[in-house]
Amino acid sequence: MSDTAQKSKRLAIGLACVAVGMVGLSFASVPLYDLFCRVTGYGGTTQRAEVASSEILDRQITIDFDANTGRNMPWKFKAVKRKIKLNIGETGIAYYEAYNPSDRTITGTASFNVSPLKVGQYFTKIDCFCFTEQTLKPGERVDMPVTFYVDPEIARDVNTKEVETITLSYTFFVTDDEAEEKVSEVSGNIVAE
Repeated sequence: MSDTAQKSKRLAIGLACVAVGMVGLSFASVPLYDLFCRVTGYGGTTQRAEVASSEILDRQITIDFDANTGRNMPWKFKAVKRKIKLNIGETGIAYYEAYNPSDRTITGTASFNVSPLKVGQYFTKIDCFCFTEQTLKPGERVDMPVTFYVDPEIARDVNTKEVETITLSYTFFVTDDEAEEKVSEVSGNIVAE
């Protein structure tokens, strides 16, 4: 094999490896980005814990609760109480109310974040309705709790010393299965529940 042919073969193998690597990275990017957000709190991503904080500070912080629904979600969704004050490190519990005014059973999932975005790494949920899908029957109304605390480390971070209010925001969406069912119903192929 000539020197030029060998160089071409090595170049082709190198380019194939780069292409395979890029495809592999594209599949790994979503889980890696999710892991990065959970570890750093980037983009308002909250943290999870099994137990409450062992330290409670004498400094209070206000938590605002925001509730929204996606475009195709017919539920009525709201925070039962819009705002609470608690000490940093103290365990809080808030309730959101969801009501299904439609004539069909709907399963939804909630996405969430906190703002300002830089406090995501300090907002810690112990238990939340957002950890699982929620199903409401026609006319059903439920209260859904979220148990949380604000990590005392927030008071030691120079970048968050001015933060006095954190907004916890949820948006409920119809699950993909429900959305597909609705599309099937619209197209005339009624799917049994």
